[in-house]
Amino acid sequence: MMNNKSKFSFNKLASSEQFKAIVSAIICALIGILVGFIILLIINAPNAPKAISTILKNFMYYKKPAMRSYYLGQTLVKSVPLILCGLSVLFAYKAGLFNIGVGGQYCVAIGISLWSALVWNLPWWLCVILATLAAAAWGALAGLFKAFCNMNEVIACIMLNWIGLYLVNVLMQNPVTMDQTKSETFKIAALSSQSLLPKMGLNKLFNNNQYVTIAIPLTIIIAVVIMIVLNKTTFGYELRATGLNKNAAKYAGMKEKFNIVITMAIAGALAGLAASLYYLTDIQQWKTSSSVPAMGFSGIAVAFLGGLNPIGVVIAGYFIQHISLGGSLIDMRYYNPQIADLISSIIIYACGFVLFFKELIGKWTSRQKNEKKAEEGK
Repeated sequence: MMNNKSKFSFNKLASSEQFKAIVSAIICALIGILVGFIILLIINAPNAPKAISTILKNFMYYKKPAMRSYYLGQTLVKSVPLILCGLSVLFAYKAGLFNIGVGGQYCVAIGISLWSALVWNLPWWLCVILATLAAAAWGALAGLFKAFCNMNEVIACIMLNWIGLYLVNVLMQNPVTMDQTKSETFKIAALSSQSLLPKMGLNKLFNNNQYVTIAIPLTIIIAVVIMIVLNKTTFGYELRATGLNKNAAKYAGMKEKFNIVITMAIAGALAGLAASLYYLTDIQQWKTSSSVPAMGFSGIAVAFLGGLNPIGVVIAGYFIQHISLGGSLIDMRYYNPQIADLISSIIIYACGFVLFFKELIGKWTSRQKNEKKAEEGK
């Protein structure tokens, strides 16, 4: 009797969308790791096991606890923008929109947050607000094109990505903001220490890593808030209803055009938070670039690897960053450290098959249910 009950509980769990999403994400990750390991074997078979182990260990590679703690903090700091970009894609997707403009929104927020810090010397919270509002406006612009001009949001976003990139290049190419000898922006700590995100003692938990700030807990809080808004509020229901069928939403009395614009604005704001909560740690400076930051496109993969679930996105964002940083520790006598980026890319590519894996799991659970019914009929 207990066995049948346990089997029923497992089948019920396996039929849930959350279970399918988690298993699909694990399959994608395993495919990426397996293919990466095969490539390592082809390049240099004797050292392949050690290399893949190093990539997967990341901060655990170090023997001293203090070093492990420091580099765990480093991984968490660099996971923040990836997670928030993933949340940006997720939020728009839940409302039936594909926000491929995260890169441009991210760029605009970088420019505003750095200008606010380096030129205006504003406090950190004001820098974050201004950057978030600027990115929200950039996202809303794509939403306006979609709602009132019936322009596909993908086309609008791609156009705005490049405009945003070049505007920031022009803005930052200034002797007030950029060190011309290094071709990168000045350190915020040197010009406006009040613009740096507060640490609130969190850095002490990671061997005094100066880049660990409140950005890490804030990211988790934002993920939880998004989950609540989308699943537990009328506003979230209206956004999802508009995404499923904007004509039906309009017939039901919902403001479908407003919902499209506000969805893209919120998605843009999340991309803005990604940029400001990262660059205001002073861990990285802006360099004149000829390509849109990959962070925006990586956010698409993180959203799908996380099963389009906010908590799943947090885990997926950390995982991708974990193996990317782990790749920098492999023995460069035998391998290029970019092998970790290759594994990440394979995982990202495998994310395109998440729906396929979910369908396979769904068919398997359906078959299990039918077999159970057949047994009960006998």
